[in-house]
Amino acid sequence: VLTYKKAGLTDVAPHIDPERIVLETDSPYLAPVPMRGQRNETAYMQHVAQTLAEALGMTYDAVAALSSENASRLFKLN
Repeated sequence: VLTYKKAGLTDVAPHIDPERIVLETDSPYLAPVPMRGQRNETAYMQHVAQTLAEALGMTYDAVAALSSENASRLFKLN
């Protein structure tokens, strides 16, 4: 729901410890803007990452790397 204008989460995101940020999908529900109304899929994660990057003043690639690193640590994939 980060991409939903009325959610207000883009204002909250900068206050979250970057080490706690992990992107996930609510597939098959809650597709992000601009895919609302469609069945959600992991390919749409790019919209969530881009919205978060803009909210944090980071690049898309930096957010993707941050989320991947945090997920690896959380799920002990290393």
